[in-house]
Amino acid sequence: MLRRLLQPLWVLLAIIFLIEAWLWDHLEPIVARVVAAIPLARFKQWLTERVDALPPAMTLIVFAVPIIPLFPLKLIGLYLLTHEYWLTGVSTFLFAKLLGVGVTAFVFDVTRDKLLEMHWFERLYDLVMKLRAKAHLLVDPIKRRIRELIAGNGEGWSSRTLRLIQRFRKSVHEAR
Repeated sequence: MLRRLLQPLWVLLAIIFLIEAWLWDHLEPIVARVVAAIPLARFKQWLTERVDALPPAMTLIVFAVPIIPLFPLKLIGLYLLTHEYWLTGVSTFLFAKLLGVGVTAFVFDVTRDKLLEMHWFERLYDLVMKLRAKAHLLVDPIKRRIRELIAGNGEGWSSRTLRLIQRFRKSVHEAR
């Protein structure tokens, strides 16, 4: 009984997790292109050389530091939302979120090998990857069903609704 009640919560958490993973996957190449376009390639090379010289524990600090300056930006977005500047607040918060995910993906790409040398981090990374796979297993059937409903092919309320709309449109056109 409790499991049935918690199912929507688990699906919601899985969707949020997959959105974060999707952002991570899709923003990292964009940040890489920005790095390639702006003379940040030298910065990436410099950062890679410095990270290679660091012990794994210090690399964790390098990984965490880019998150710190973005936190106040998210707080500003929340402040704007609380004062009913909806568009500015949401835009600021989304900008901070996207920038944070992009920069974190970039820094993680540079620090991944060193971070995975720490056994606890490797276990945490494996756990996150397993959770990601589990979230896909949970959400993929729902996504597939939504696609089927939107496509309207086959039986279901969507195809019946589309046929009803088509009949209605046809009767309107015939009435003209």
